[in-house]
Amino acid sequence: MGKEEQLLEGWRELTPENQQKVLEFVEALKSQSEAKETNQEYIPQTPLAKKLWEIRQRAIASGIKLLNKAEIEQELA
Repeated sequence: MGKEEQLLEGWRELTPENQQKVLEFVEALKSQSEAKETNQEYIPQTPLAKKLWEIRQRAIASGIKLLNKAEIEQELA
């Protein structure tokens, strides 16, 4: 049995509440991955950008979940 099949089998056995927790966990993992990629690529150029970048990195390290694109658009609406 492949990993996808194992995940689907386990998913089907979960309560709706636990399925939501799994979705939130997956989003958190994606955010962490994106943050690591961004961290390796982004180099702040101004003092303000450096300060904001430091604040962002501390927030990520503390476990704050970053918003994805859809969530940002929803916040701005």
